[in-house]
Amino acid sequence: MPENDPSSEGQRYFVEDLLDMAGYVPEKIEVYQTLPNKARVFRVRFDSINGAFVFVRWDKKSKENYIANKMIDPGVYYNLKAARELMRKQTNKATFDVEDAALQAGDQEAISTTELQDLREQFKLDEEERKLQEMEQQSVKRTPRLRRQRRLLKKKN
Repeated sequence: MPENDPSSEGQRYFVEDLLDMAGYVPEKIEVYQTLPNKARVFRVRFDSINGAFVFVRWDKKSKENYIANKMIDPGVYYNLKAARELMRKQTNKATFDVEDAALQAGDQEAISTTELQDLREQFKLDEEERKLQEMEQQSVKRTPRLRRQRRLLKKKN
C-alpha cells in the first residue's frame, strides 16, 4: 500500500491516491526536493496555470506517510487531509447524504453534531427570513403597477 512505502515511488503513489480521492486530476507529479528522514516535497501541476506543493513525511512509529504542512493552496491542503481521513477510516458507508457531517482534517477543530444541528437551524431561519423579505419587496413593487393599471382601465372606460 502506498501509505506504507517510504520510497520515492511509494510517496508519489501516496500523493496521487490522495489527490484522486480528493477529486483532483493532476497533470504531472514530480519530486521537487528530497529531504532527510525519507521526506520529500512534490510539485503537483493541475493544469498549465494551477499547481501546488505537497510536503510528505514518513512517520517511523506508525510506519506510514503523511502530509506534513499546509501547502500554498489551503483548499487543496484541507481536501487532502479529509481524503487522508477517508483513507484511514475506510468507512463501510458507500454514500453520504446532506445530514452527515463532513470529514474533517485531523488538525482542525472538530464540530460536534449539536453544533452542526444549530448551524443548520440557523441557516433555515436565515433562508425563511430572506424569502419573506423577497416577498415583501415583490408586493411593494406590484402595488404601484396595479394602481396604474386600474387608473388606465378607468380612463379607457
